[in-house]
Amino acid sequence: MPDRQKIEPAVVKMLKVNMGVKPGERVLVLSDFPGASEWMSKSIERLSEFVERSLLAKTVFEILSSRFPDCKVEFCAYPSVGRNAGDPGGEVAERMKSADVDIAITTYSLTHTEAREGACKAGARVASMPLFLADMFYEGGSMAADYTKVKLESDGLAKIITEAKEIIVKTKGGTDLRFSLVDRKGMSEAGLYTDSGAWGNLPAGEAYSTPLEGTGNGKLVVEKGWHPNLEENMTIVFKDGSATEVLGGGKAGDELRNLLKPGVNEEPYTSRRNMAEFGIGTNPNAKRPDNTLESEKIRGTIHIAVGDNAHMGGRVHADLHQDFIQPKPDVWVDGKLMMKEGKLV
Repeated sequence: MPDRQKIEPAVVKMLKVNMGVKPGERVLVLSDFPGASEWMSKSIERLSEFVERSLLAKTVFEILSSRFPDCKVEFCAYPSVGRNAGDPGGEVAERMKSADVDIAITTYSLTHTEAREGACKAGARVASMPLFLADMFYEGGSMAADYTKVKLESDGLAKIITEAKEIIVKTKGGTDLRFSLVDRKGMSEAGLYTDSGAWGNLPAGEAYSTPLEGTGNGKLVVEKGWHPNLEENMTIVFKDGSATEVLGGGKAGDELRNLLKPGVNEEPYTSRRNMAEFGIGTNPNAKRPDNTLESEKIRGTIHIAVGDNAHMGGRVHADLHQDFIQPKPDVWVDGKLMMKEGKLV
């Protein structure tokens, strides 16, 4: 069970500082819970993490209810959709729209969904927190970062990305990728979502953009330990902006091959294989490599995603968005070295 006493100070800080909750506002806490397919297919360990996250969301709801008595606070639990970027359904979407603030402590991400986008268009401020763990609220955890400093670095990198035309990424693990960012805007996710319609992840800390569709070529090597349940290296081959092969990776690789189905030229698989995102982590407190929510924020990493990019400025709508983290990368921007083994030059 989550230790309410231990997390309460950080939860209150998140609501006041990161989300700017004000008296009289409507705040909705969301969580998904395992559906029938998860109970059949997931291990006891993964199911325990799933249920523990729902209990954490309920604890955050209880903290909100007691510490923000002037707000209308609601809790919404819904059956898992089974993948990141899968929409949760009309009832959940309508409840998100009607709130001023949505706190989504879920296992599968709502970030790249019509429900999240619709809520923001209606003026809601949304914190998407897929795979969130209670210890992220602890002293020294990723939520305890100085978000003023995170914003400064994220904004600076977003400006560089906006001006960039071509990116090259290489790692000692074997990654060798090249793609275009021509006319693509760099964006900053700094964890301060106090304006109407603002949204992003918590914990936060990244600058990101969407590679120009059709331009991504090379191979992405995801190293073991740097993706949930990845026990051996996995290679994703890209050609003309699409993932054409998924090699290795053991069971995690099998799961990704099943989601992408390389060689099957029909939807939803074609859109799922799109090279969707290039991001740079900027949170100095983020450390956990196998939790995607936190690992993509680790300062000194970059991440590449496949699937949906329409909800972040691109042109591909997909029912999947999956990130893959690259530790200690070398990154060139328009032929100039910007990052050497994860350190900004």
